[in-house]
Amino acid sequence: MTVWFVGAGPGDPELITLRGARLLREAELVVYAGSLVNKAVLLHANPGALLIDSASLALDELVGIMAEAVTKGQQVVRLHTGDPALFGAIQEQMDALQQLGIKSVMVPGVSSYAAAAAAVGRELTMPEITQTVIITRMGGRTPVPEKENLRSLASHQAAMCIFLSVGMIEQVVSELLSAYPPETPVAVVEKASWPEERVIRSMLAEIAEKVCAAGVTKTAMILVGDFLAEEKKRKSRLYASDFSHGFREEKK
Repeated sequence: MTVWFVGAGPGDPELITLRGARLLREAELVVYAGSLVNKAVLLHANPGALLIDSASLALDELVGIMAEAVTKGQQVVRLHTGDPALFGAIQEQMDALQQLGIKSVMVPGVSSYAAAAAAVGRELTMPEITQTVIITRMGGRTPVPEKENLRSLASHQAAMCIFLSVGMIEQVVSELLSAYPPETPVAVVEKASWPEERVIRSMLAEIAEKVCAAGVTKTAMILVGDFLAEEKKRKSRLYASDFSHGFREEKK
C-alpha cells in the first residue's frame, strides 16, 4: 500500500536517480506530470506499465486512480519533475492518500536550479561572495506569504534561484532592483538540461528586454547574484596548501 513520488530530474533522462529509474522499471502504473516531464524520461518505465498523463486530472481523480491501482496490489509511481520537494504540489496528494490508509514515499530528484547552475558553469555558493542561496518564486495565481515577497528577499543580496516567474520577468526585475544594483548579473536558463536548453545572460537592468525578445515565457529558471560575475570569482581555502583540516596537514 505505497505510492512512490519520484523526482524525474530537470529534463535530461540521465539525470534521474538510480532509485527513481529502478522504481519506474518495476512500476505497473506511472502517473506523470505530462505538461512538464520530458517524455524521454518515460523510456526508463516498464514497457508493460500503464502510463497516465496527469495534466488534465483534478486532485480527486488523480488520487482515485493511484489508490485503485495500489489496492489491486500494483506498484505505483507518481512522477514529478525536478525534485518533488520543491514546488511539486505533492503534499496534498500525499495527505489524501494517507486518509485512505496509503503510504507515500518521496524519492528525491535533481532540481532544475541545480541543472541551471550547471548550464551556466557556476557554483552558487562562491567563497567571499555569497554563502546563501534563496529559492523562491514571484507571487501569481499561487500567492506567496507577504514576508517572503521578492522585494524583501532581495534585501539580502544573496544568490537567488527564482522558479515559475519568467512570464512575469518585468515585475521580477522591478522588485529585485529595490536592493540589487542594476549591473547585477542575471542568467535565465530555459529548459535546463533539455536538448533545447537556452541561456540568456545580462545585467539585471537589461534582462527583461532580452528575455522578452527571445520569447521565453515558461519553463525557465532565473539566477541572480554576483556568483555569476567572472571578475568576482574567488578560490576557496579548502585546497590551499597552507590550510589544514582533518585529512591534510598544512604545508609550510
